[in-house]
Amino acid sequence: MNRREASMYELEYPAPEVSQEGPHGPTLVVALQGYADAGQAVESGARHLLQALDHRPLATFNTDELIDYRSRRPVVTIEHSEVIDADELELNLNVLRDSAGTAFLLLSGPEPDLRWEAFTTSVADLVERFGVQQTICLYAAPMAVPHTRPLVVSGHGNSKELLSHLFSIDSRINVPGSASLHLERLLNKQGRNVAGFTAHVPHYLAASDYPEATFRLLDAVAHAAGLQLPLAALEADAEKVREQIEEQIQDSHEIQAVVHALEGQYDAEMERYRTEHRGEILPGESSIPSGEELGAEFERFLADLDSDQEED
Repeated sequence: MNRREASMYELEYPAPEVSQEGPHGPTLVVALQGYADAGQAVESGARHLLQALDHRPLATFNTDELIDYRSRRPVVTIEHSEVIDADELELNLNVLRDSAGTAFLLLSGPEPDLRWEAFTTSVADLVERFGVQQTICLYAAPMAVPHTRPLVVSGHGNSKELLSHLFSIDSRINVPGSASLHLERLLNKQGRNVAGFTAHVPHYLAASDYPEATFRLLDAVAHAAGLQLPLAALEADAEKVREQIEEQIQDSHEIQAVVHALEGQYDAEMERYRTEHRGEILPGESSIPSGEELGAEFERFLADLDSDQEED
């Protein structure tokens, strides 16, 4: 370990097992708090994965090198006039196992305020050290969309496989930088598979917890990375919040008018996207099997039928 790595993070020893069966390496999911996290979807997603799945720390980053404590002051506990405790700001790389036992990595905690270049270089070193096959960075942005339509998760990156089932933004845009975006840029320069997934959160709900965004974001990760993630609780929370929102807007004609206008914009945009991207699956739609897939399934059915008849 060189001096840069030694000051930036500390590896767990002995390191937990990261490798998995098959020729491919693990997926790295990056969920940093503090940037582009409308509805707290990114922070809630990382917390859900750590609470729901078996995990072990792999590397712990030196937050004293990376965090400006004045920008995110830790909560301090005073009891009987004495300072007895303070929250720790933890930025960790963990090894998790999905419901089928497949290993993947999760980098979570506060986004660094300082030394982005050194931080992203260190993460890229860890990507190489542990044979990471693909990296997915998570974001959630407030958008002019209604809560009454399927939530969109858009994707950007250099891997067609990771982006194949996601909405794409076909234009050039400028956004404020972040540590995660700097990491994407670096991994792209190194020729490594990397993508960013962004949940489009209704702007009027961006300041509150919005489990629908968390659920859709993690569902997109599960689909792209071939992971089995326990998301039933999030789906139930999303339905509960959806019902609460409907109750709250029933008494406000002004809010109903805003939602109705957003629905018109959303529907028009989806129709335009459908025209320009024929054959792609839109939010809320199920994939339709191809002719080859239907033929293969029919052949399996006939083979099973013949096998049953021979047994009789």
